[in-house]
Amino acid sequence: MKICTWNVNGIRACSQKGFFEFWEGEDPDIFCLQETKAHPDQLTDEIVSPLGWSANWSSAHRRGYSGTAVYSRTAPKEVTHGIGIPKFDTEGRFVICDFEDFVLFNIYFPNGAAREERHNYKQEFLRKLNLHLKSLIRKGREVIVLGDYNVAYMDIDVFDPVRLSKVSGFLPEERKWFQDFLDLGFVDSFRHFHPEETGKYTWWSYRENARLGNRGWRIDHICITEGLLPRLKSAEILADQTGSDHCPVLIELG
Repeated sequence: MKICTWNVNGIRACSQKGFFEFWEGEDPDIFCLQETKAHPDQLTDEIVSPLGWSANWSSAHRRGYSGTAVYSRTAPKEVTHGIGIPKFDTEGRFVICDFEDFVLFNIYFPNGAAREERHNYKQEFLRKLNLHLKSLIRKGREVIVLGDYNVAYMDIDVFDPVRLSKVSGFLPEERKWFQDFLDLGFVDSFRHFHPEETGKYTWWSYRENARLGNRGWRIDHICITEGLLPRLKSAEILADQTGSDHCPVLIELG
């Protein structure tokens, strides 16, 4: 089973920049999108409900903002769009799919850089998410959490760890949150196979034209609970794929 995640930074724009060609070429069984920036009624049928796929969308109340989607070959047993906290759930940040042998959380985590209010919002989001996941794991469920976490946690996950240590997404409290998250029983699939590999990023600032010099951050992750580890066959960052300021991340489960 191939599972792919990609922050497309606007599905309408990305669909004109190789999105469908990428999808056809990689042919994942589950394809998760973040930052779709659209409601389904603004999109073509080809995007909203492609033939042969189960498609589940979550859109922010505010148009043109946030948004997530999950395409899957097999329809989930159950789909929810949040963790029961309205101020988080109304921003279109979750598509949660129960595939029976695991629960998949496709999440577009908040960016806390804009102002202090959003920083505090993000920190509360991270704490409440961990509590929600902890409860699910205690019930014996295997879980996959993927998407744009907007958090890098190791020095080698950013191009300049000293300078960026005071920047949202790589703050000490966010790095600690990520370790607490892993301590719940999660494994970072990419680092499982590439524990010390450097220069592997998933996001590059458009504003700084950062992709040219590979001045990036690894903030898009696929983390799995330890019970799924025997099934994990590979994990890749597809850094050559353009169409967004993020690139796709992919895992294969046996």
